[in-house]
Amino acid sequence: MASGVGKTTVAAGLMAALRARGCKVAAAKVGPDFIDPGYHAVATGRPGRNLDSWICGEPAMAPLAGRAGAGADLLVVEGVMGLFDGASGGGPDASTASIARLLDAPVLLVVDASAMSRSVAALVHGYTSFEPDLRVAGVVLNRVGSPGHLDLLREALAPLAVPVLGALGRDDALSWRDRHLGLVPVAEQPATVAASLERLAAVTARSVDLDAVVALARTAPTRPVEDPALPERAGRARVAVAGGPAFSFVYRDNLEALEAAGAELLALDPLSDPVLPPGTEALYVGGGFPEVYAAALASNTSLLADVRARVGDGLVTWAECGGLLWLARSLDGAALAAVLPADAEMTGRLTLGYRTATTRRDTPLGAPGTVLRGHEFHYSTLDPPGDALQLQGRRSSALGGFATPRLLASYLHLHLGGDPAPARRFVATASAAGTRPARHLLR
Repeated sequence: MASGVGKTTVAAGLMAALRARGCKVAAAKVGPDFIDPGYHAVATGRPGRNLDSWICGEPAMAPLAGRAGAGADLLVVEGVMGLFDGASGGGPDASTASIARLLDAPVLLVVDASAMSRSVAALVHGYTSFEPDLRVAGVVLNRVGSPGHLDLLREALAPLAVPVLGALGRDDALSWRDRHLGLVPVAEQPATVAASLERLAAVTARSVDLDAVVALARTAPTRPVEDPALPERAGRARVAVAGGPAFSFVYRDNLEALEAAGAELLALDPLSDPVLPPGTEALYVGGGFPEVYAAALASNTSLLADVRARVGDGLVTWAECGGLLWLARSLDGAALAAVLPADAEMTGRLTLGYRTATTRRDTPLGAPGTVLRGHEFHYSTLDPPGDALQLQGRRSSALGGFATPRLLASYLHLHLGGDPAPARRFVATASAAGTRPARHLLR
C-alpha cells in the first residue's frame, strides 16, 4: 500500500510459510532494489529477481517474470513504495500497479492498521476504486493491536468486496534491522536472517489463510511468454565477480547475461581474498556497503595492490557504485585501490533516482554515444566526480564516472534484463584483450 507498511515482512513471510508447506515458491521485487531480493532468496531457496519496467522496458516484464517463476508453483512479487507510486515523467512509471497489469496479476494489499479502525474501509475502498482495471483482490492487515482491534477492522471491511486473507499483530520480532539504505543485506547476517524468516514463516502460517492466497494466485491467467533476451556468445573470458558482505548488490540477470555471452564467473571476496582469482581476465564489482567495511577493505593491501596493478595494465573492469568507491584512492580517509584519481566521502545527502546515461568515450560496455538506463542510490560523493557519462535524471543533468576502452566505473547500476548488449560488449572486450597489457589514461 505504501512504504513502511510491512510489505517485505508479509511477502517474505508468505514465501517462507508456503515453502515450509512444500510449495515451490519463486520471488521477484518491483523496482531496482537489491536488498529485498536477498531476503526473498533465503525465504524461497531460489535467486531473487527484479522487475523494473523503467530500466528494462515494459515488454521485458512478462518474460522476466516467467524466468523468475520457471519451475515454481507460485511467483510472489513484492511491490515498491505505494501501489501507484513510480517514476514520473516520460516512459513507464514502473509502479507496482503497472507491473500487476502487465502480468495480469491480482494484488494483495498490505495495510498498516496500527492507528485506525473504521477508517480502514475508506482506505481500502480508495485503493480498490482508484484504477478500476487493477484487480485488488485481497487484504492482509499488519500491526493489528489486539483481537478486539481485529474485530473492528473486519467489521469495517465487511461491506467491501475485498476479503481479508490475514492479519499480523504488532511484534518486534517481525521488525527488520534498518540502516541508512533500508534493510541490512542478507550477506551481512545470513544466520540471523534465516532464523528470523523461520519465525516469520510460523507466524504467517498461523495468521494468514495460505490456501486462500494460493487460490488467489491461481486466478492469474496463464499466458505464454518468450525467454528474456540473452546476448549471443561473444568470446570466452574469466570474469572475477566481487561479492561477500561488502559487495552483494549484483542483479542475477546481469550474471546470466555475462555467462550467456561467454563469461566464466569467478568468486572474489574483497574482504578476504589476497589476490584476484587465478586466470582472471576481467573484473565486475557491483554495489554494496563498502563504507561499513572500509577499514577491513583498506587492510587487505595485497588485493588492493593486485587490483591496482592489473587494472593499470588493462584488466577489463566494470564497477558500479560501491565498486566505484573501492577503486577510488580513498573512502573517508581509508586508502583503497587508487585505480581512479578520486577520493570518496560519505555524506548525509541521498542521491536517488533513475538515470539515462550516454557514454562520452569508448568503454567496455559500449562505444561513445551508447545510451544506458539505470539508477543511482548512494550517500557518498566522489571528488572529482569524473566525466565519462552524461547523466540525465528527471530534474537533473550531470557528468560522472571514469572510463577507458577497458574500464567503466560510475555510480550507475544497470539491469541487463531488457538489453543484454552491454554484457556481450564486456565479454567481447575481455576476450579480445586476453592478458595483453594496454594502459589507458583515466580521465
